[in-house]
Amino acid sequence: MQTTENLADILDLEPIEVNLFRGVSPNDGFPRIFGGLVIAQALLAAYKTVPERVCHSLHAYFIRPGDVNAPVLYEVERARDGGTFTTRRVAAIQHGEQIFNLACSFQTPEEGFEHQSEMPDAPDPESLPTEAEFLRGLGDQIHPKMLALAERPRPVDTRWVDMQNPVAPVKKSGVKEVWMRAKAPLGDDIRMQQAALAYASDMAFMESALRPHGLIWTTPGLQGASLDHAMWFHHPFNFNAWTLFAQDSPSASQGRGLVRGQMFSQDGKLLASVAQECLMRVRK
Repeated sequence: MQTTENLADILDLEPIEVNLFRGVSPNDGFPRIFGGLVIAQALLAAYKTVPERVCHSLHAYFIRPGDVNAPVLYEVERARDGGTFTTRRVAAIQHGEQIFNLACSFQTPEEGFEHQSEMPDAPDPESLPTEAEFLRGLGDQIHPKMLALAERPRPVDTRWVDMQNPVAPVKKSGVKEVWMRAKAPLGDDIRMQQAALAYASDMAFMESALRPHGLIWTTPGLQGASLDHAMWFHHPFNFNAWTLFAQDSPSASQGRGLVRGQMFSQDGKLLASVAQECLMRVRK
C-alpha cells in the first residue's frame, strides 16, 4: 500500500510528448482511482499548456472507473486561445479507453463587480475531531480495518461538523459542513493551489446526498459513484489554511443525487463553488 501526505508529490505529472502527460495514483487500498486525483491531474495537464492565465472554471465527466495499478495518460486539446480566455479539453486514458474528460477555461485576471454568499456559522476546526479520532471514540463498534483506513496517512486534513456514525447511520439533513486543509506545504503557485482544492472538492461530497436516506458508503448493496463534477474558482487562496466546505443536496431522483458546495476561507471569503451529480442506488 502506497501512501503519502504530500499532495504535490501525488499530483506530479511526467511529460511524454507535446500535449501528452502521464500521472499515477497511489495504491491506497481502494479498488479504483479517487476521482479528485484525476480532476486535479487533468487540470495540471491543461495548465502545462497555458503559461500565464488562471483557471476560473472546469466541467468534467467520469466515464469509467480508474485502475489504481496502471498509469493515466492525459491528452490535452488546445481548443482556443482568445484575447482574454483560453479553453482546453483533457482526456484521461487507461488501457486505450477514456476514463474521464474535462473542459476548463482560463482567464487573464481582471477587476470587476463583486458580491458573494455569506459563510455559514461553523465550529472552529481545531475544536473538532479528526475522522480517526471520531471513530476511535466509538470503541468496539468500529471494525479494526475501518479504523486502519481512517488512520492511514492522507494529504488532506478533514474535520466534520456532524459526522455520520458508520455503524449506526441515521437519516440526517443533506446540509453539512467539513473543514479541510492540505497537510504538506503547497507553495504560492496558484496552479498547485487550485489543483489541491480540486482534489479535495471530491472528498466527503457525495455523502451529502446519502445522508437524507440514512445511507453510507458501506451500506450493503449500495452502488455509488461520481458522474460529473463542476467547479468555479472565485479568488486566490491558500489551501494550507483551513477551508470550510459547506454543502447541500437539493435533489435525488432516478438513481442520481445532486450535491452543491461552497468553499470559504476561515475569514469568510468565498473561494470556490462546486457541483456534482452522483449515482446512488441500492441493489437488493
